[in-house]
Amino acid sequence: MTSQTENPSQALEPQIIRNDLTFDNGAISRFNAWFFTAFAPYVNHVARVHKQAAFADLSAGTVLEIGAGTGANFGYLPRGTHLYAVEPNLRMHARLRRRAAAAGISLTLLSTGAEAIPLPGESVDEVICSLVLCTVPDPDRVLAEVRRVLRPGGKFRFAEHVAADPGSVRYHIQRALRRPWGYVFEGCNPAQNTPEAVASAGFRSLQVERRKLRHSVFFPVNTAAWGIAVK
Repeated sequence: MTSQTENPSQALEPQIIRNDLTFDNGAISRFNAWFFTAFAPYVNHVARVHKQAAFADLSAGTVLEIGAGTGANFGYLPRGTHLYAVEPNLRMHARLRRRAAAAGISLTLLSTGAEAIPLPGESVDEVICSLVLCTVPDPDRVLAEVRRVLRPGGKFRFAEHVAADPGSVRYHIQRALRRPWGYVFEGCNPAQNTPEAVASAGFRSLQVERRKLRHSVFFPVNTAAWGIAVK
């Protein structure tokens, strides 16, 4: 792991910390960087109820975002927030840095996967993520890292698309599409059981609500849930 800057508190100047989980999958990574920039307003619209419920009372402090993408959730972060942004896709970084500067967010860019977060234990106030836990091959390991870096009493806030009810037509479609969908969206699994994984991760309490994404044209991934887990 190496850092490209020496001063971690330098205002609005992003640090970049990398390890061997960083990736660039060429055309697929370029497509995803374009997609999540071009469609960010639409995705935020269809997930608005979920994100407002999960992120609405965030206060300025030290926040870790898993899968920060190109900054779609910056509107929920108060100015003055110090954000540790986990984003292994190199193609996302330029847009992410520009949006952080425009939003007044002090950014430390962790160019790595969330399976090994390069932060000390109990070092962040909040952890957030949206539409990203579906992409990780080992969600239990990621959630263990989330608990490790959260301070006692800290909150893990998520808004995710999740598996439909087992046995439903939608669930079978999600499972059938896992391989092609995952190829296009860099590992996304439409049938991920995220609420169950969070419930099993050892948090002190968990509030969760399942609700479909509003007016979403992405039929395989419009079953969703938001939640807040407290360490």
